[in-house]
Amino acid sequence: MVSTVLPRVARPPTADELTLHDVEAVRLLLRGDSVIDWHRLAFSEHAEVDRFLRLNEFDPGSDDEMTRLEDIRSDAVDHLSRVYQMAIPDEVAADLPARDLFLVASSDGPHQKWACVVLKLMHIIHHINGRAGLLKMSVSDEIIFREIELKVMQVVEQLRAAGAPLAEWEWSRKPRDSQITKLLAKRSTLAANIYDKLRFRLIVPTRDDLVPMLATLTRQLIPFNYVVPGESLNQLVDLEHMTARAADTDGALGPSTSAAITLTRMVAQTQPPPVSLSSPSIAIPTNEFSGPEYRIVNFVADLPLRIDRLLPRAEIPPELSHVVFVLTEFQIADKATAIGNEQGASSHEAYKARQHERVRMRLFRDKDDPIPD
Repeated sequence: MVSTVLPRVARPPTADELTLHDVEAVRLLLRGDSVIDWHRLAFSEHAEVDRFLRLNEFDPGSDDEMTRLEDIRSDAVDHLSRVYQMAIPDEVAADLPARDLFLVASSDGPHQKWACVVLKLMHIIHHINGRAGLLKMSVSDEIIFREIELKVMQVVEQLRAAGAPLAEWEWSRKPRDSQITKLLAKRSTLAANIYDKLRFRLIVPTRDDLVPMLATLTRQLIPFNYVVPGESLNQLVDLEHMTARAADTDGALGPSTSAAITLTRMVAQTQPPPVSLSSPSIAIPTNEFSGPEYRIVNFVADLPLRIDRLLPRAEIPPELSHVVFVLTEFQIADKATAIGNEQGASSHEAYKARQHERVRMRLFRDKDDPIPD
């Protein structure tokens, strides 16, 4: 067994120190967008690229893992050429190291768009390979969850020691009874759709700390590209309104870091408006069992985990990907909001009571009664 190759934990950035890449990553995390819809990256140097590769559990200092990255690029180019008859420029298809594609995709050069296209395919292929590896291994959920917990614990404790704005944090696994109740209460009855079997909850001291903490997590723990699209809930940061004020004519963030800094200041200092249908920039609750005053930032990430944390290297088949992916839910709030979330109709006890009532109604409904949404 070996340790993770996550980037070395440094002092967490302040709001004024966030880069354009940080702001873009946080925006994707809060909106639940997909990187497949992106048209530009925002890496400025190899150090940022290497940090991102480490987040995805690729060691830039390992020849074997950089060869694996090249193999994924070759697979992506082959797919684009064979299935979609795309003529990829030689520089992007093979001449440049795959590691350099991140900088090309962040540039204004002639191959910028092609680099983005290839990286999108690499993202998908790597994910498919990792998911296939998880199915081929005879490793229990208990062992996999334990290793993810250890990975997150290691990073969070290092962040705390480095001065990250963190008041409290905890983790939990969804009990089997709760999984059964969730499937009985919701329209979807597929166990594969339970994304919160493993959950981490982080509480920051003040609302001003939310964006810096989210950016820190995307730097040190959570690859923004594996945030699950459509599963984010943002009820605390009015990011849409703020990004609109810093947007260029194409609807994307401007190219300068100063624009990102200005945006981050505005986000951190903004008090979110009441959640309502007339406030599209703040997501309204998607969980019908939550109380009317409940507020949270919630998202799901498919965290990469190195297989050599699960199996001795001698037992790992050479054809397997070197990582697998584990769905993990994150909840983040400021201290005052967290306290409010445990009172009255927003409390966990009230939440469970509403959920249990829905289960009873659904199980005993007559054949002519409408099915609950």
